[in-house]
Amino acid sequence: MVMIRGHGLAALAMSAVAVLAGCGDSNDQGDKHVALGHVHGLGVNPADGTLYAASHHGLFRVSGNDAPEQIAGRTQDFMGFTIVGPDNFLASGHPGPDDSGQPPHLGLIETTNGGQTWTSVSLSGEADFHAMEAKRDTVYGYDSQSRQLMTSTDRHNWNREATSAIADIAVAPDVAGELIATTRDGPTRSTDGGQTFTILASAPLLRLVDWPDADRLLGVAPEGTIYVSSDRGANWTRRGQVAGNPQAITTGGETDIYVATEDAINRSSDDGATFSVFERF
Repeated sequence: MVMIRGHGLAALAMSAVAVLAGCGDSNDQGDKHVALGHVHGLGVNPADGTLYAASHHGLFRVSGNDAPEQIAGRTQDFMGFTIVGPDNFLASGHPGPDDSGQPPHLGLIETTNGGQTWTSVSLSGEADFHAMEAKRDTVYGYDSQSRQLMTSTDRHNWNREATSAIADIAVAPDVAGELIATTRDGPTRSTDGGQTFTILASAPLLRLVDWPDADRLLGVAPEGTIYVSSDRGANWTRRGQVAGNPQAITTGGETDIYVATEDAINRSSDDGATFSVFERF
Protein backbone atom coordinates (compact mmCIF):
# COMPACT_ATOMS: atom_id res chain seq x y z
CA MET A 1 0.00 0.00 0.00
CA VAL A 2 1.27 3.46 -0.87
CA MET A 3 1.33 5.87 2.05
CA ILE A 4 0.72 9.43 0.85
CA ARG A 5 -0.62 12.66 2.26
CA GLY A 6 -3.32 14.64 0.53
CA HIS A 7 -2.04 18.12 -0.32
CA GLY A 8 -4.70 18.91 -2.93
CA LEU A 9 -2.03 19.62 -5.52
CA ALA A 10 -3.99 19.43 -8.73
CA ALA A 11 -1.21 20.74 -10.96
CA LEU A 12 0.66 17.44 -11.10
CA ALA A 13 -2.54 15.49 -11.60
CA MET A 14 -3.49 17.65 -14.57
CA SER A 15 0.03 17.38 -15.99
CA ALA A 16 0.08 13.60 -15.61
CA VAL A 17 -3.34 13.24 -17.19
CA ALA A 18 -2.25 15.37 -20.13
CA VAL A 19 0.82 13.24 -20.72
CA LEU A 20 -1.06 9.96 -20.36
CA ALA A 21 -3.71 11.17 -22.76
CA GLY A 22 -1.12 12.38 -25.26
CA CYS A 23 -0.94 9.00 -26.97
CA GLY A 24 -4.37 9.62 -28.48
CA ASP A 25 -3.33 12.69 -30.45
CA SER A 26 -2.42 12.67 -34.13
CA ASN A 27 -0.19 14.70 -36.39
CA ASP A 28 -0.67 14.24 -40.12
CA GLN A 29 2.55 15.16 -41.88
CA GLY A 30 1.41 14.16 -45.39
CA ASP A 31 4.42 13.48 -47.59
CA LYS A 32 6.84 15.41 -45.35
CA HIS A 33 9.22 13.85 -42.87
CA VAL A 34 7.50 12.61 -39.73
CA ALA A 35 7.61 15.23 -36.99
CA LEU A 36 8.94 14.31 -33.58
CA GLY A 37 6.21 15.71 -31.33
CA HIS A 38 4.70 14.30 -28.12
CA VAL A 39 7.94 13.02 -26.57
CA HIS A 40 7.28 10.38 -23.92
CA GLY A 41 10.84 9.29 -23.15
CA LEU A 42 14.48 10.31 -23.61
CA GLY A 43 17.74 8.42 -23.36
CA VAL A 44 21.38 8.68 -24.41
CA ASN A 45 22.67 5.63 -26.29
CA PRO A 46 26.07 4.61 -24.83
CA ALA A 47 26.96 3.09 -28.20
CA ASP A 48 27.51 6.53 -29.72
CA GLY A 49 26.45 9.16 -27.16
CA THR A 50 23.45 10.16 -29.28
CA LEU A 51 20.15 11.30 -27.79
CA TYR A 52 17.10 9.17 -28.61
CA ALA A 53 13.53 10.37 -28.19
CA ALA A 54 10.57 8.00 -27.89
CA SER A 55 7.42 9.72 -29.09
CA HIS A 56 3.87 9.31 -30.29
CA HIS A 57 5.25 9.12 -33.85
CA GLY A 58 8.07 6.63 -33.34
CA LEU A 59 11.63 6.48 -32.04
CA PHE A 60 13.94 9.26 -33.20
CA ARG A 61 17.67 9.91 -33.20
CA VAL A 62 18.19 13.57 -32.25
CA SER A 63 21.49 15.28 -33.03
CA GLY A 64 20.48 18.90 -32.40
CA ASN A 65 21.85 19.79 -35.84
CA ASP A 66 19.86 18.00 -38.53
CA ALA A 67 16.16 17.13 -38.42
CA PRO A 68 15.36 14.28 -35.99
CA GLU A 69 15.71 10.93 -37.75
CA GLN A 70 12.84 8.49 -37.37
CA ILE A 71 14.41 5.07 -36.77
CA ALA A 72 13.63 2.45 -39.43
CA GLY A 73 10.78 4.59 -40.76
CA ARG A 74 8.61 3.07 -38.05
CA THR A 75 5.64 5.09 -36.80
CA GLN A 76 4.61 3.63 -33.47
CA ASP A 77 3.42 5.16 -30.21
CA PHE A 78 6.27 4.67 -27.76
CA MET A 79 5.29 5.35 -24.14
CA GLY A 80 7.61 3.94 -21.46
CA PHE A 81 11.21 3.93 -22.69
CA THR A 82 14.61 3.23 -21.16
CA ILE A 83 18.10 2.49 -22.47
CA VAL A 84 19.79 -0.46 -20.76
CA GLY A 85 22.98 -0.78 -22.82
CA PRO A 86 24.63 0.03 -26.16
CA ASP A 87 21.83 -0.13 -28.79
CA ASN A 88 19.75 -2.07 -26.22
CA PHE A 89 16.44 -0.35 -25.39
CA LEU A 90 13.28 -1.41 -23.57
CA ALA A 91 9.92 0.19 -24.32
CA SER A 92 6.17 -0.08 -24.18
CA GLY A 93 3.30 1.57 -25.97
CA HIS A 94 0.88 1.01 -28.82
CA PRO A 95 1.17 -0.31 -32.39
CA GLY A 96 1.43 2.04 -35.33
CA PRO A 97 -1.00 2.42 -38.23
CA ASP A 98 0.82 -0.26 -40.27
CA ASP A 99 0.95 -2.81 -37.43
CA SER A 100 -2.28 -4.64 -38.14
CA GLY A 101 -3.11 -7.60 -35.94
CA GLN A 102 -1.16 -6.40 -32.91
CA PRO A 103 -2.90 -5.84 -29.56
CA PRO A 104 -3.51 -2.23 -28.47
CA HIS A 105 -1.03 -2.56 -25.60
CA LEU A 106 2.41 -3.88 -26.49
CA GLY A 107 3.58 -4.81 -22.98
CA LEU A 108 7.37 -4.99 -22.79
CA ILE A 109 9.28 -4.82 -26.08
CA GLU A 110 13.04 -4.81 -26.68
CA THR A 111 15.54 -3.85 -29.35
CA THR A 112 19.20 -4.84 -29.45
CA ASN A 113 20.04 -2.96 -32.65
CA GLY A 114 19.23 0.64 -31.77
CA GLY A 115 15.54 0.48 -32.66
CA GLN A 116 15.84 -1.05 -36.14
CA THR A 117 13.75 -4.04 -35.05
CA TRP A 118 11.76 -4.82 -31.92
CA THR A 119 10.84 -8.07 -30.18
CA SER A 120 7.85 -8.69 -27.95
CA VAL A 121 9.20 -9.86 -24.58
CA SER A 122 6.20 -10.15 -22.24
CA LEU A 123 2.75 -8.81 -21.26
CA SER A 124 1.65 -8.30 -24.87
CA GLY A 125 -1.97 -7.18 -24.86
CA GLU A 126 -1.91 -6.68 -21.09
CA ALA A 127 0.36 -3.88 -19.89
CA ASP A 128 0.90 -0.32 -21.09
CA PHE A 129 3.91 1.05 -19.25
CA HIS A 130 3.87 4.86 -19.16
CA ALA A 131 7.01 5.07 -17.02
CA MET A 132 9.92 2.64 -17.10
CA GLU A 133 13.36 2.22 -15.54
CA ALA A 134 15.82 -0.67 -15.46
CA LYS A 135 18.81 -1.00 -13.14
CA ARG A 136 20.73 -3.96 -11.66
CA ASP A 137 18.76 -6.49 -13.76
CA THR A 138 15.40 -5.29 -12.44
CA VAL A 139 12.85 -3.60 -14.69
CA TYR A 140 10.36 -1.22 -13.09
CA GLY A 141 7.26 -0.22 -15.05
CA TYR A 142 4.16 1.76 -14.18
CA ASP A 143 1.19 0.14 -15.92
CA SER A 144 -1.44 2.71 -16.85
CA GLN A 145 -4.07 -0.01 -17.20
CA SER A 146 -3.92 -1.40 -13.67
CA ARG A 147 -2.38 1.75 -12.11
CA GLN A 148 0.21 -0.50 -10.53
CA LEU A 149 3.96 -0.43 -10.36
CA MET A 150 5.30 -3.73 -11.69
CA THR A 151 8.77 -5.25 -11.40
CA SER A 152 10.62 -8.07 -13.12
CA THR A 153 14.10 -9.57 -12.75
CA ASP A 154 13.88 -11.72 -15.89
CA ARG A 155 11.62 -9.50 -18.10
CA HIS A 156 9.10 -12.35 -18.39
CA ASN A 157 7.66 -12.86 -14.92
CA TRP A 158 6.28 -9.82 -13.15
CA ASN A 159 5.41 -8.82 -9.59
CA ARG A 160 2.65 -6.33 -8.94
CA GLU A 161 3.77 -3.78 -6.38
CA ALA A 162 2.11 -0.59 -5.11
CA THR A 163 -1.08 0.82 -6.62
CA SER A 164 -1.02 4.58 -7.14
CA ALA A 165 -1.22 7.23 -9.87
CA ILE A 166 2.48 7.57 -10.71
CA ALA A 167 3.79 10.08 -13.24
CA ASP A 168 7.48 9.12 -13.27
CA ILE A 169 9.98 6.87 -11.50
CA ALA A 170 13.73 7.01 -10.85
CA VAL A 171 15.71 4.08 -9.45
CA ALA A 172 18.72 4.54 -7.17
CA PRO A 173 21.94 3.71 -9.02
CA ASP A 174 23.68 2.32 -5.93
CA VAL A 175 21.08 0.74 -3.61
CA ALA A 176 18.87 -2.18 -4.63
CA GLY A 177 15.16 -1.66 -4.11
CA GLU A 178 15.29 2.12 -3.59
CA LEU A 179 13.35 4.35 -5.96
CA ILE A 180 11.52 7.66 -6.19
CA ALA A 181 8.06 8.00 -7.73
CA THR A 182 6.26 11.26 -8.47
CA THR A 183 2.57 11.50 -7.58
CA ARG A 184 -0.03 14.25 -7.32
CA ASP A 185 0.74 14.45 -3.59
CA GLY A 186 4.46 14.94 -4.11
CA PRO A 187 7.51 12.72 -4.61
CA THR A 188 7.52 9.43 -2.72
CA ARG A 189 10.31 7.03 -1.77
CA SER A 190 10.35 3.24 -1.63
CA THR A 191 13.13 1.16 -0.10
CA ASP A 192 11.49 -2.22 -0.67
CA GLY A 193 11.40 -2.37 -4.43
CA GLY A 194 8.13 -0.50 -4.86
CA GLN A 195 5.92 -2.42 -2.45
CA THR A 196 5.38 0.60 -0.21
CA PHE A 197 6.11 4.31 -0.51
CA THR A 198 6.33 7.24 1.89
CA ILE A 199 6.05 10.90 0.97
CA LEU A 200 9.19 13.02 0.84
CA ALA A 201 7.83 15.73 3.09
CA SER A 202 10.46 18.37 2.35
CA ALA A 203 10.52 17.88 -1.42
CA PRO A 204 8.94 20.25 -3.93
CA LEU A 205 6.12 19.03 -6.13
CA LEU A 206 7.80 17.25 -9.04
CA ARG A 207 6.55 15.89 -12.36
CA LEU A 208 9.74 14.18 -13.59
CA VAL A 209 12.73 12.60 -11.85
CA ASP A 210 16.07 11.10 -12.90
CA TRP A 211 18.75 9.54 -10.71
CA PRO A 212 22.02 9.24 -12.67
CA ASP A 213 24.42 9.12 -9.70
CA ALA A 214 24.15 8.35 -6.00
CA ASP A 215 24.59 12.01 -5.04
CA ARG A 216 22.78 13.50 -8.05
CA LEU A 217 18.99 13.19 -8.02
CA LEU A 218 17.17 15.50 -10.43
CA GLY A 219 13.58 16.67 -10.49
CA VAL A 220 11.41 18.83 -12.74
CA ALA A 221 8.36 20.64 -11.37
CA PRO A 222 5.12 20.81 -13.39
CA GLU A 223 5.89 24.41 -14.40
CA GLY A 224 9.42 23.50 -15.55
CA THR A 225 11.60 24.44 -12.56
CA ILE A 226 14.66 22.19 -12.18
CA TYR A 227 15.67 20.88 -8.76
CA VAL A 228 18.68 18.84 -7.67
CA SER A 229 19.27 16.80 -4.51
CA SER A 230 22.61 15.45 -3.30
CA ASP A 231 21.18 13.56 -0.31
CA ARG A 232 18.70 11.12 -1.88
CA GLY A 233 15.79 13.54 -1.89
CA ALA A 234 15.93 14.81 1.70
CA ASN A 235 16.83 18.34 0.59
CA TRP A 236 16.49 20.05 -2.79
CA THR A 237 18.19 23.03 -4.41
CA ARG A 238 16.39 25.06 -7.06
CA ARG A 239 18.30 25.44 -10.31
CA GLY A 240 17.10 26.81 -13.66
CA GLN A 241 13.87 26.42 -15.61
CA VAL A 242 12.56 25.26 -18.96
CA ALA A 243 9.61 26.89 -20.70
CA GLY A 244 6.55 24.73 -21.30
CA ASN A 245 5.04 21.53 -19.98
CA PRO A 246 7.82 19.04 -19.09
CA GLN A 247 7.27 15.59 -20.59
CA ALA A 248 10.54 13.66 -20.27
CA ILE A 249 14.01 13.98 -18.76
CA THR A 250 17.37 12.26 -19.12
CA THR A 251 21.01 13.03 -18.42
CA GLY A 252 24.27 12.68 -20.31
CA GLY A 253 27.66 12.74 -18.66
CA GLU A 254 28.20 14.56 -15.38
CA THR A 255 26.48 17.87 -16.15
CA ASP A 256 24.23 17.49 -19.20
CA ILE A 257 20.45 17.41 -18.75
CA TYR A 258 17.82 17.06 -21.47
CA VAL A 259 14.20 18.00 -20.81
CA ALA A 260 11.47 17.59 -23.41
CA THR A 261 8.42 19.84 -23.40
CA GLU A 262 5.42 19.93 -25.73
CA ASP A 263 7.38 21.73 -28.48
CA ALA A 264 11.10 21.33 -27.83
CA ILE A 265 13.92 19.35 -26.30
CA ASN A 266 15.99 21.62 -24.06
CA ARG A 267 19.59 21.01 -23.05
CA SER A 268 21.64 22.16 -20.07
CA SER A 269 25.40 21.72 -19.88
CA ASP A 270 25.73 23.16 -16.36
CA ASP A 271 23.60 20.70 -14.36
CA GLY A 272 20.34 22.55 -14.84
CA ALA A 273 21.40 26.12 -14.12
CA THR A 274 20.66 27.29 -17.67
CA PHE A 275 18.95 25.72 -20.68
CA SER A 276 18.91 26.30 -24.41
CA VAL A 277 16.76 24.73 -27.11
CA PHE A 278 18.45 21.60 -28.44
CA GLU A 279 15.70 20.65 -30.89
CA ARG A 280 12.42 22.41 -31.63
CA PHE A 281 9.45 20.63 -33.17
